[in-house]
Amino acid sequence: MTTGANSGRRVVIIGGGIAGLAAALCFARMGADVQVFEQADELREVGAGLQITPNGGAVLAALGLGAIADQRSISASALVPVDAMTGETIGRFDLSRLPGQPYRFFHRADLLDLLAEGCERAKVTITLGAKAVEVGETHVRFSNGDTAEGDLIVGADGLHSVVRPILNGDDKPFFTGQVAWRSVVKVPSSQPEVKIWMGAGKHVVTYPLVGGRMNIVAVQERKEWAAEGWNFFDEPDVLREVFSDCHQSLFDLFDQMQTVRRWGLFRHPVAKVWHDHSRAILGDAAHPTLPFMAQGANLALEDAFVMARCLDDDPSVHFGLKAYQAARRSRVNRAIEAANRNAVNYHLTGIKRRVAHAGLRTMAQLTPNLFLGRYDWLYNYDVTA
Repeated sequence: MTTGANSGRRVVIIGGGIAGLAAALCFARMGADVQVFEQADELREVGAGLQITPNGGAVLAALGLGAIADQRSISASALVPVDAMTGETIGRFDLSRLPGQPYRFFHRADLLDLLAEGCERAKVTITLGAKAVEVGETHVRFSNGDTAEGDLIVGADGLHSVVRPILNGDDKPFFTGQVAWRSVVKVPSSQPEVKIWMGAGKHVVTYPLVGGRMNIVAVQERKEWAAEGWNFFDEPDVLREVFSDCHQSLFDLFDQMQTVRRWGLFRHPVAKVWHDHSRAILGDAAHPTLPFMAQGANLALEDAFVMARCLDDDPSVHFGLKAYQAARRSRVNRAIEAANRNAVNYHLTGIKRRVAHAGLRTMAQLTPNLFLGRYDWLYNYDVTA
């Protein structure tokens, strides 16, 4: 990458997850002096798998990580909607024909390691066990009394960001009436495809991971509130009971579960303000999204690249950040709206369910490219171009 205004710029990033490390690597490769501060004692990603679609893969490629990404992920062949109750395959849509980078399945930890290794090569300083308690315009103070100074302070610290409320005040997320579970199970072999098992008021997404594993995300509509966050364990038998009326092939996967994490799905507003003169937010800190378009990590990767590029183009941090928000806001809103629609479409009941499945079946047989073509705006978008 070429360097411009970022050359020598001091960048302090709060959060060592995917968004934070991606931003660190983007800035470092444009010549910035980057420090990352992570409150955990080790770099880790709680959770399971994630899907890096071609738009996110374009950022990995621009960062020189495309080849190693291929080694640590599985390239998807197809998207397969399935009737969860009967086990019937409704259709098959070819993901290998998408232009640009492959549609990949990663374990979160593998993607985090890939980014961390890139940061190490780019001489990014990463400090662990550093919990930010005060964020000024040009400094951050941590719980141990240490401080860091920067020309730019970036909040890549997720749902519970310390930077977002400084810019926006407190928001009020609301429970969507949906609860999700995650698990990873061992499988002897599987096709490189993502299956969406659609049931009445619930659905399951499955796809393979490197190492003979299968990622499982299950969602149910329910009135009972569940806490937000991934650190809550649940009994596998609870999940088996919720999906006990589903087809045996799906239940066989559930039968292998040993550890399950549960979290409530909350809808957060997209932040109105993403920056001031020297502080900014990106990823989930700016625009949390429901997991129904698999775009959380992809949007964070895009944010990281666009923020770094906008500041590389402008010697003024403030005007560079203004350009960053202007470039990102409408696209992020569109992706979140698409995810919200899928939250409804996956859980249809009665006649609506039968009509929707018949439409998918017909589309898969007659016009399969039309289905994925509806998302050209999402997958074919390359922020690095």
